[in-house]
Amino acid sequence: MLIIAGSVYFLKPSPAELQKERLVQHNDSLKKAGITPVAATAKADTSKIAKTVVDTAALKSPFGASLNGSEKLITLENKDIRVKLSTKGGRICSVELKDYKTFDKKPLILFDGEQNKFGFSFAAGVANVNTNDRYFTPSATGLQVTGADSASITMRLSYNATQYIDYVYTLKGDGYKVGLTIKPMGLDNVIANSSSINLDWETSLRRLEKSASLDHQYSYIGYFDNESKYDYFGDTKDDQKDIKDKKVQWLTFKQHFFSSVLLSKDGFSKSSFAVSTDTADHADIKQLKANLVLARSADGTFPLDFYFSPNRFKILEAQGHSLEKQIYFGWGPLKYINRWAVWPVFVVLTQTNWNYGIIILLLTIILKLVLSPLTYKSYLSMAKMRVLKPEMDEIKAKVGEDNPTLLQQEYLKLYKKAGVNPLGGCLPLLIQMPIVIAFFRFFPGLFELRGQSFLWMHDLSTYDSFINFGFSIPFIGDHLSLMCVLMTISTLIYTYFNNQISGVSGQMKYIGYITPVIFLGALNGYPAGLNYYYFLANMLTFAQQYIIRLMVDDKKIHAQIQENKKKPEDKKKKSGFAAKMEEMMRNQQQIQAKKK
Repeated sequence: MLIIAGSVYFLKPSPAELQKERLVQHNDSLKKAGITPVAATAKADTSKIAKTVVDTAALKSPFGASLNGSEKLITLENKDIRVKLSTKGGRICSVELKDYKTFDKKPLILFDGEQNKFGFSFAAGVANVNTNDRYFTPSATGLQVTGADSASITMRLSYNATQYIDYVYTLKGDGYKVGLTIKPMGLDNVIANSSSINLDWETSLRRLEKSASLDHQYSYIGYFDNESKYDYFGDTKDDQKDIKDKKVQWLTFKQHFFSSVLLSKDGFSKSSFAVSTDTADHADIKQLKANLVLARSADGTFPLDFYFSPNRFKILEAQGHSLEKQIYFGWGPLKYINRWAVWPVFVVLTQTNWNYGIIILLLTIILKLVLSPLTYKSYLSMAKMRVLKPEMDEIKAKVGEDNPTLLQQEYLKLYKKAGVNPLGGCLPLLIQMPIVIAFFRFFPGLFELRGQSFLWMHDLSTYDSFINFGFSIPFIGDHLSLMCVLMTISTLIYTYFNNQISGVSGQMKYIGYITPVIFLGALNGYPAGLNYYYFLANMLTFAQQYIIRLMVDDKKIHAQIQENKKKPEDKKKKSGFAAKMEEMMRNQQQIQAKKK
C-alpha cells in the first residue's frame, strides 16, 4: 500500500500540466457547443494592445466607418442595478446588482468581459456586418435614473446621416428591467432580409456562491414558450437544443440565485441553445449561448426586455410573464407539494420577521403535526409486529429456514389470526417520503436563506464549513459541515431506536446504519438550512415517538391480538395484502409441485 501511495504521489502531474489539460478539455467543450474559445492573451494588459489596422477597402464598404473606433463604457444606473454599455457592439457588457454581494463580499456582477456578446449579423451589399465588431456612437456619456423617472440612451451604428441602426436602452428609477428596442432607420434597401434578425447572445457565468458544485448544478438555460410551458436543460452536462416548432417567449441564463432574462412579447420564432462548462477559469462556471430569430414588429422595430434580477419568487412574480417559473420546486409531485403546500406556509412564517433558523423550526413543527396521524399509525403497526415477534420466532424454529415458502405461509396465517398487516408500518412512511424528498429540493433553491445566519451558521443557503481540510477527500470533499455531522448522528440514533421499536433483527438491523453514512458524504456540500431541517425532523420524531410510546401499551396490544385470534375465520376481515400473498403462495406451491 505504501508503494502504491508513493507512486501516486510522485507520479502525479504537476499543477501546470493539470491546468494545460483542463484548458484543452475546456476548449473542446466550447467548440462542441459552437462557442469560439477566448485566447489566453485576452486577459493581457489592454494598454499594450496595438490599434487594429483596418483595410482601406473595408472602410469603403457599407458601415465601413464603424470599423474604426475605441471602446468606451457607458453606465446606466438606478436604485437597484448598474449596467455598463460598450460602444463596441453597443451591447450590455456588464451588470451589477447593487444590493447584493458575492459569497466573498465582492460586488455582485452577473457577467463581465469580452466573452459576453449580444448582437446580430446581416448582409449589406457585398459586406457581412456583425454588430459585435462595430463601434456605436452613444447619445450621452451616462444615465442615472431616480424615483419615478424613466429615461433612455441611444447607441447608434451609422450607415450615413439619415440611415442607421439604433439600440435604444430604457431604464426606470428602480427595478431590474432594462428595455432594448432595436430600430433600423432607412435601411430596407441596404440590409437583405430585413423582416427579421438573428440575435446571438453569449454569456460566461461568474461564480457567485460559496458552493461551486451547487452553483454549477443550478446554472443552466431555461425557456418559456407560447404554450405557457417552462423547460430547462444544461444543468448536469454540456448540451445543445434547437426549438423550431414553437415560439419562445423568454429565455433565462439562470444561476443558482440570480438570472439574466431576455423577453420578446411577440416571441422568438426559432431558437438554438448551447451550454458548456468552463474548466479553464474557476472564476467562471458555465458558458451559455443562444441564437434567436426575431421578427420585426408592425412599427418596424425589434422590441426586447432584459431582466437582471435575484431569483426571489415575489420579485419574479411581480415582473409578470410567469418569470417565477424559474424557481425550481422539484419534479413531478414534489413540485406541487413545495409550490402549493410548503411555500405558502413558509411565506406566512416569514411575515413574522423572525430569524430564519426559527422559521425553519416552526415549519418543521407544523409538518410533523400534520403528519402525526401517519406517524402514530406507523408506530402502532410496528408495535404489533414487535409483540408478535416471539410467536414468529417459534414458527421459524419449528419450520426452519430451508423452506421459505412454507415459512411465509405460516407467518401469513399468524398475521391473519392476529389481525395484523405486516406492511402497516411501511405504508405511512411511504406516504411521508414524497414530502421529505420535497424539502430536499425546497431549501437548496430558496433565495430567502441567502446570507441569513443562525447560531454558528453564517449562511443557511450554503454549507457551514466547520473544518476546512485544505485539500479534497474522496466522498467528503474539502470541508466538514458541523450541521451535516449533527444530522448524521441524529439519524444514526433514530435508526437505533427505530430498530428497537420495530424489533428488526439479522442483517436488516445493520443495513439501516449505512444510509446515514451515505448522507454524510452526499449532504456535506449542501446548504446548512437543509441539514438543519433534517436534524430538527429527527429530534422532533424522537419527541413524537416518546409521547406515542406513553400512549401505546404493549400489554393491551397483546391482549387485543389474542382476542382477534379467538374470532371465527369468517368474521375476520382479510386485508388486500393478505389475499395477494396467499394467492402468490398458492401459485408458488403449484410451480414447485410441477417441478417435482
